Amino acid sequence: MTESKAGKTAEPKPAVKRAAAKPGKPETHLGMVRRARRINRALAEVYPYAHPELDFESPFELLVATVLSAQTTDLRVNQTTPALFAKYPTPEDMAAAVPEELEEVIRPTGFFRSKAKSLIGLSIALRDDFGGEVPGRLEDLVTLPGVGRKTANVVLGNVFGVPGITVDTHFGRLARRFGWTEDEDPVKVEATVAEIFPKSEWTMLSHRVVFHGRRICHARRPACGACPITALCPSYGVGEIDPEKAAKLLKYEKGGQPGQRLRPPADYPGEPARPAGWVSVGEAEAE
Repeated sequence: MTESKAGKTAEPKPAVKRAAAKPGKPETHLGMVRRARRINRALAEVYPYAHPELDFESPFELLVATVLSAQTTDLRVNQTTPALFAKYPTPEDMAAAVPEELEEVIRPTGFFRSKAKSLIGLSIALRDDFGGEVPGRLEDLVTLPGVGRKTANVVLGNVFGVPGITVDTHFGRLARRFGWTEDEDPVKVEATVAEIFPKSEWTMLSHRVVFHGRRICHARRPACGACPITALCPSYGVGEIDPEKAAKLLKYEKGGQPGQRLRPPADYPGEPARPAGWVSVGEAEAE
């Protein structure tokens, strides 16, 4: 139980009581699919406000921010992109960037040399091959330097309304913990999960699972004792099961802390992220 700055006490929902497992009856594929869809519905109730946690105002800004988000937090990207887009507001501007100057702007996101090379390369491609516009097709997006299926699906789902499954480290980890797949390869995870859920759910499913991975089902110490879907999770117990200890592991709004966006949606229940220089719980503890 955590006290926020506003003086309000943030209490996690009590964990659902787990149903007793039936020995000798392994889960069928149909049973897994039904359980997976129940997890999605439960996460929709826990995170009705789930959304992309990168600040953006255009397809180009989301594309660039998603490329920058590799190997860092969305919070760090959100603290970096205001200066970046003030200096390079269009693909034409970024295509003409001096590499060393661009590197200096994006340095806080890490791997800044390779990221700068990708940003200049994709901006040149947008300028020369797509009329300065971000394309709305997967097959076009993945031709851009530094853009793979994950980044393409983020852009397609959140800008163009094209359903896609975004398999980042959080999504892949939870898909395996939930028993949806055993694959480690993101492309295989995407293909397997796509067969479990209707296409119309793909984009929001991605947001909900990623939200849950960042807030409760962490990589190192999952907060099992504070998780609202324990009855549906075959991996219950891999993390802290004591409710009080688990509650202390919760991040962002679940732990009474600021979120990752500097400009969150109006219906977001937590505080906005802090500007650059402020170190929050979510940033200080690597994801």
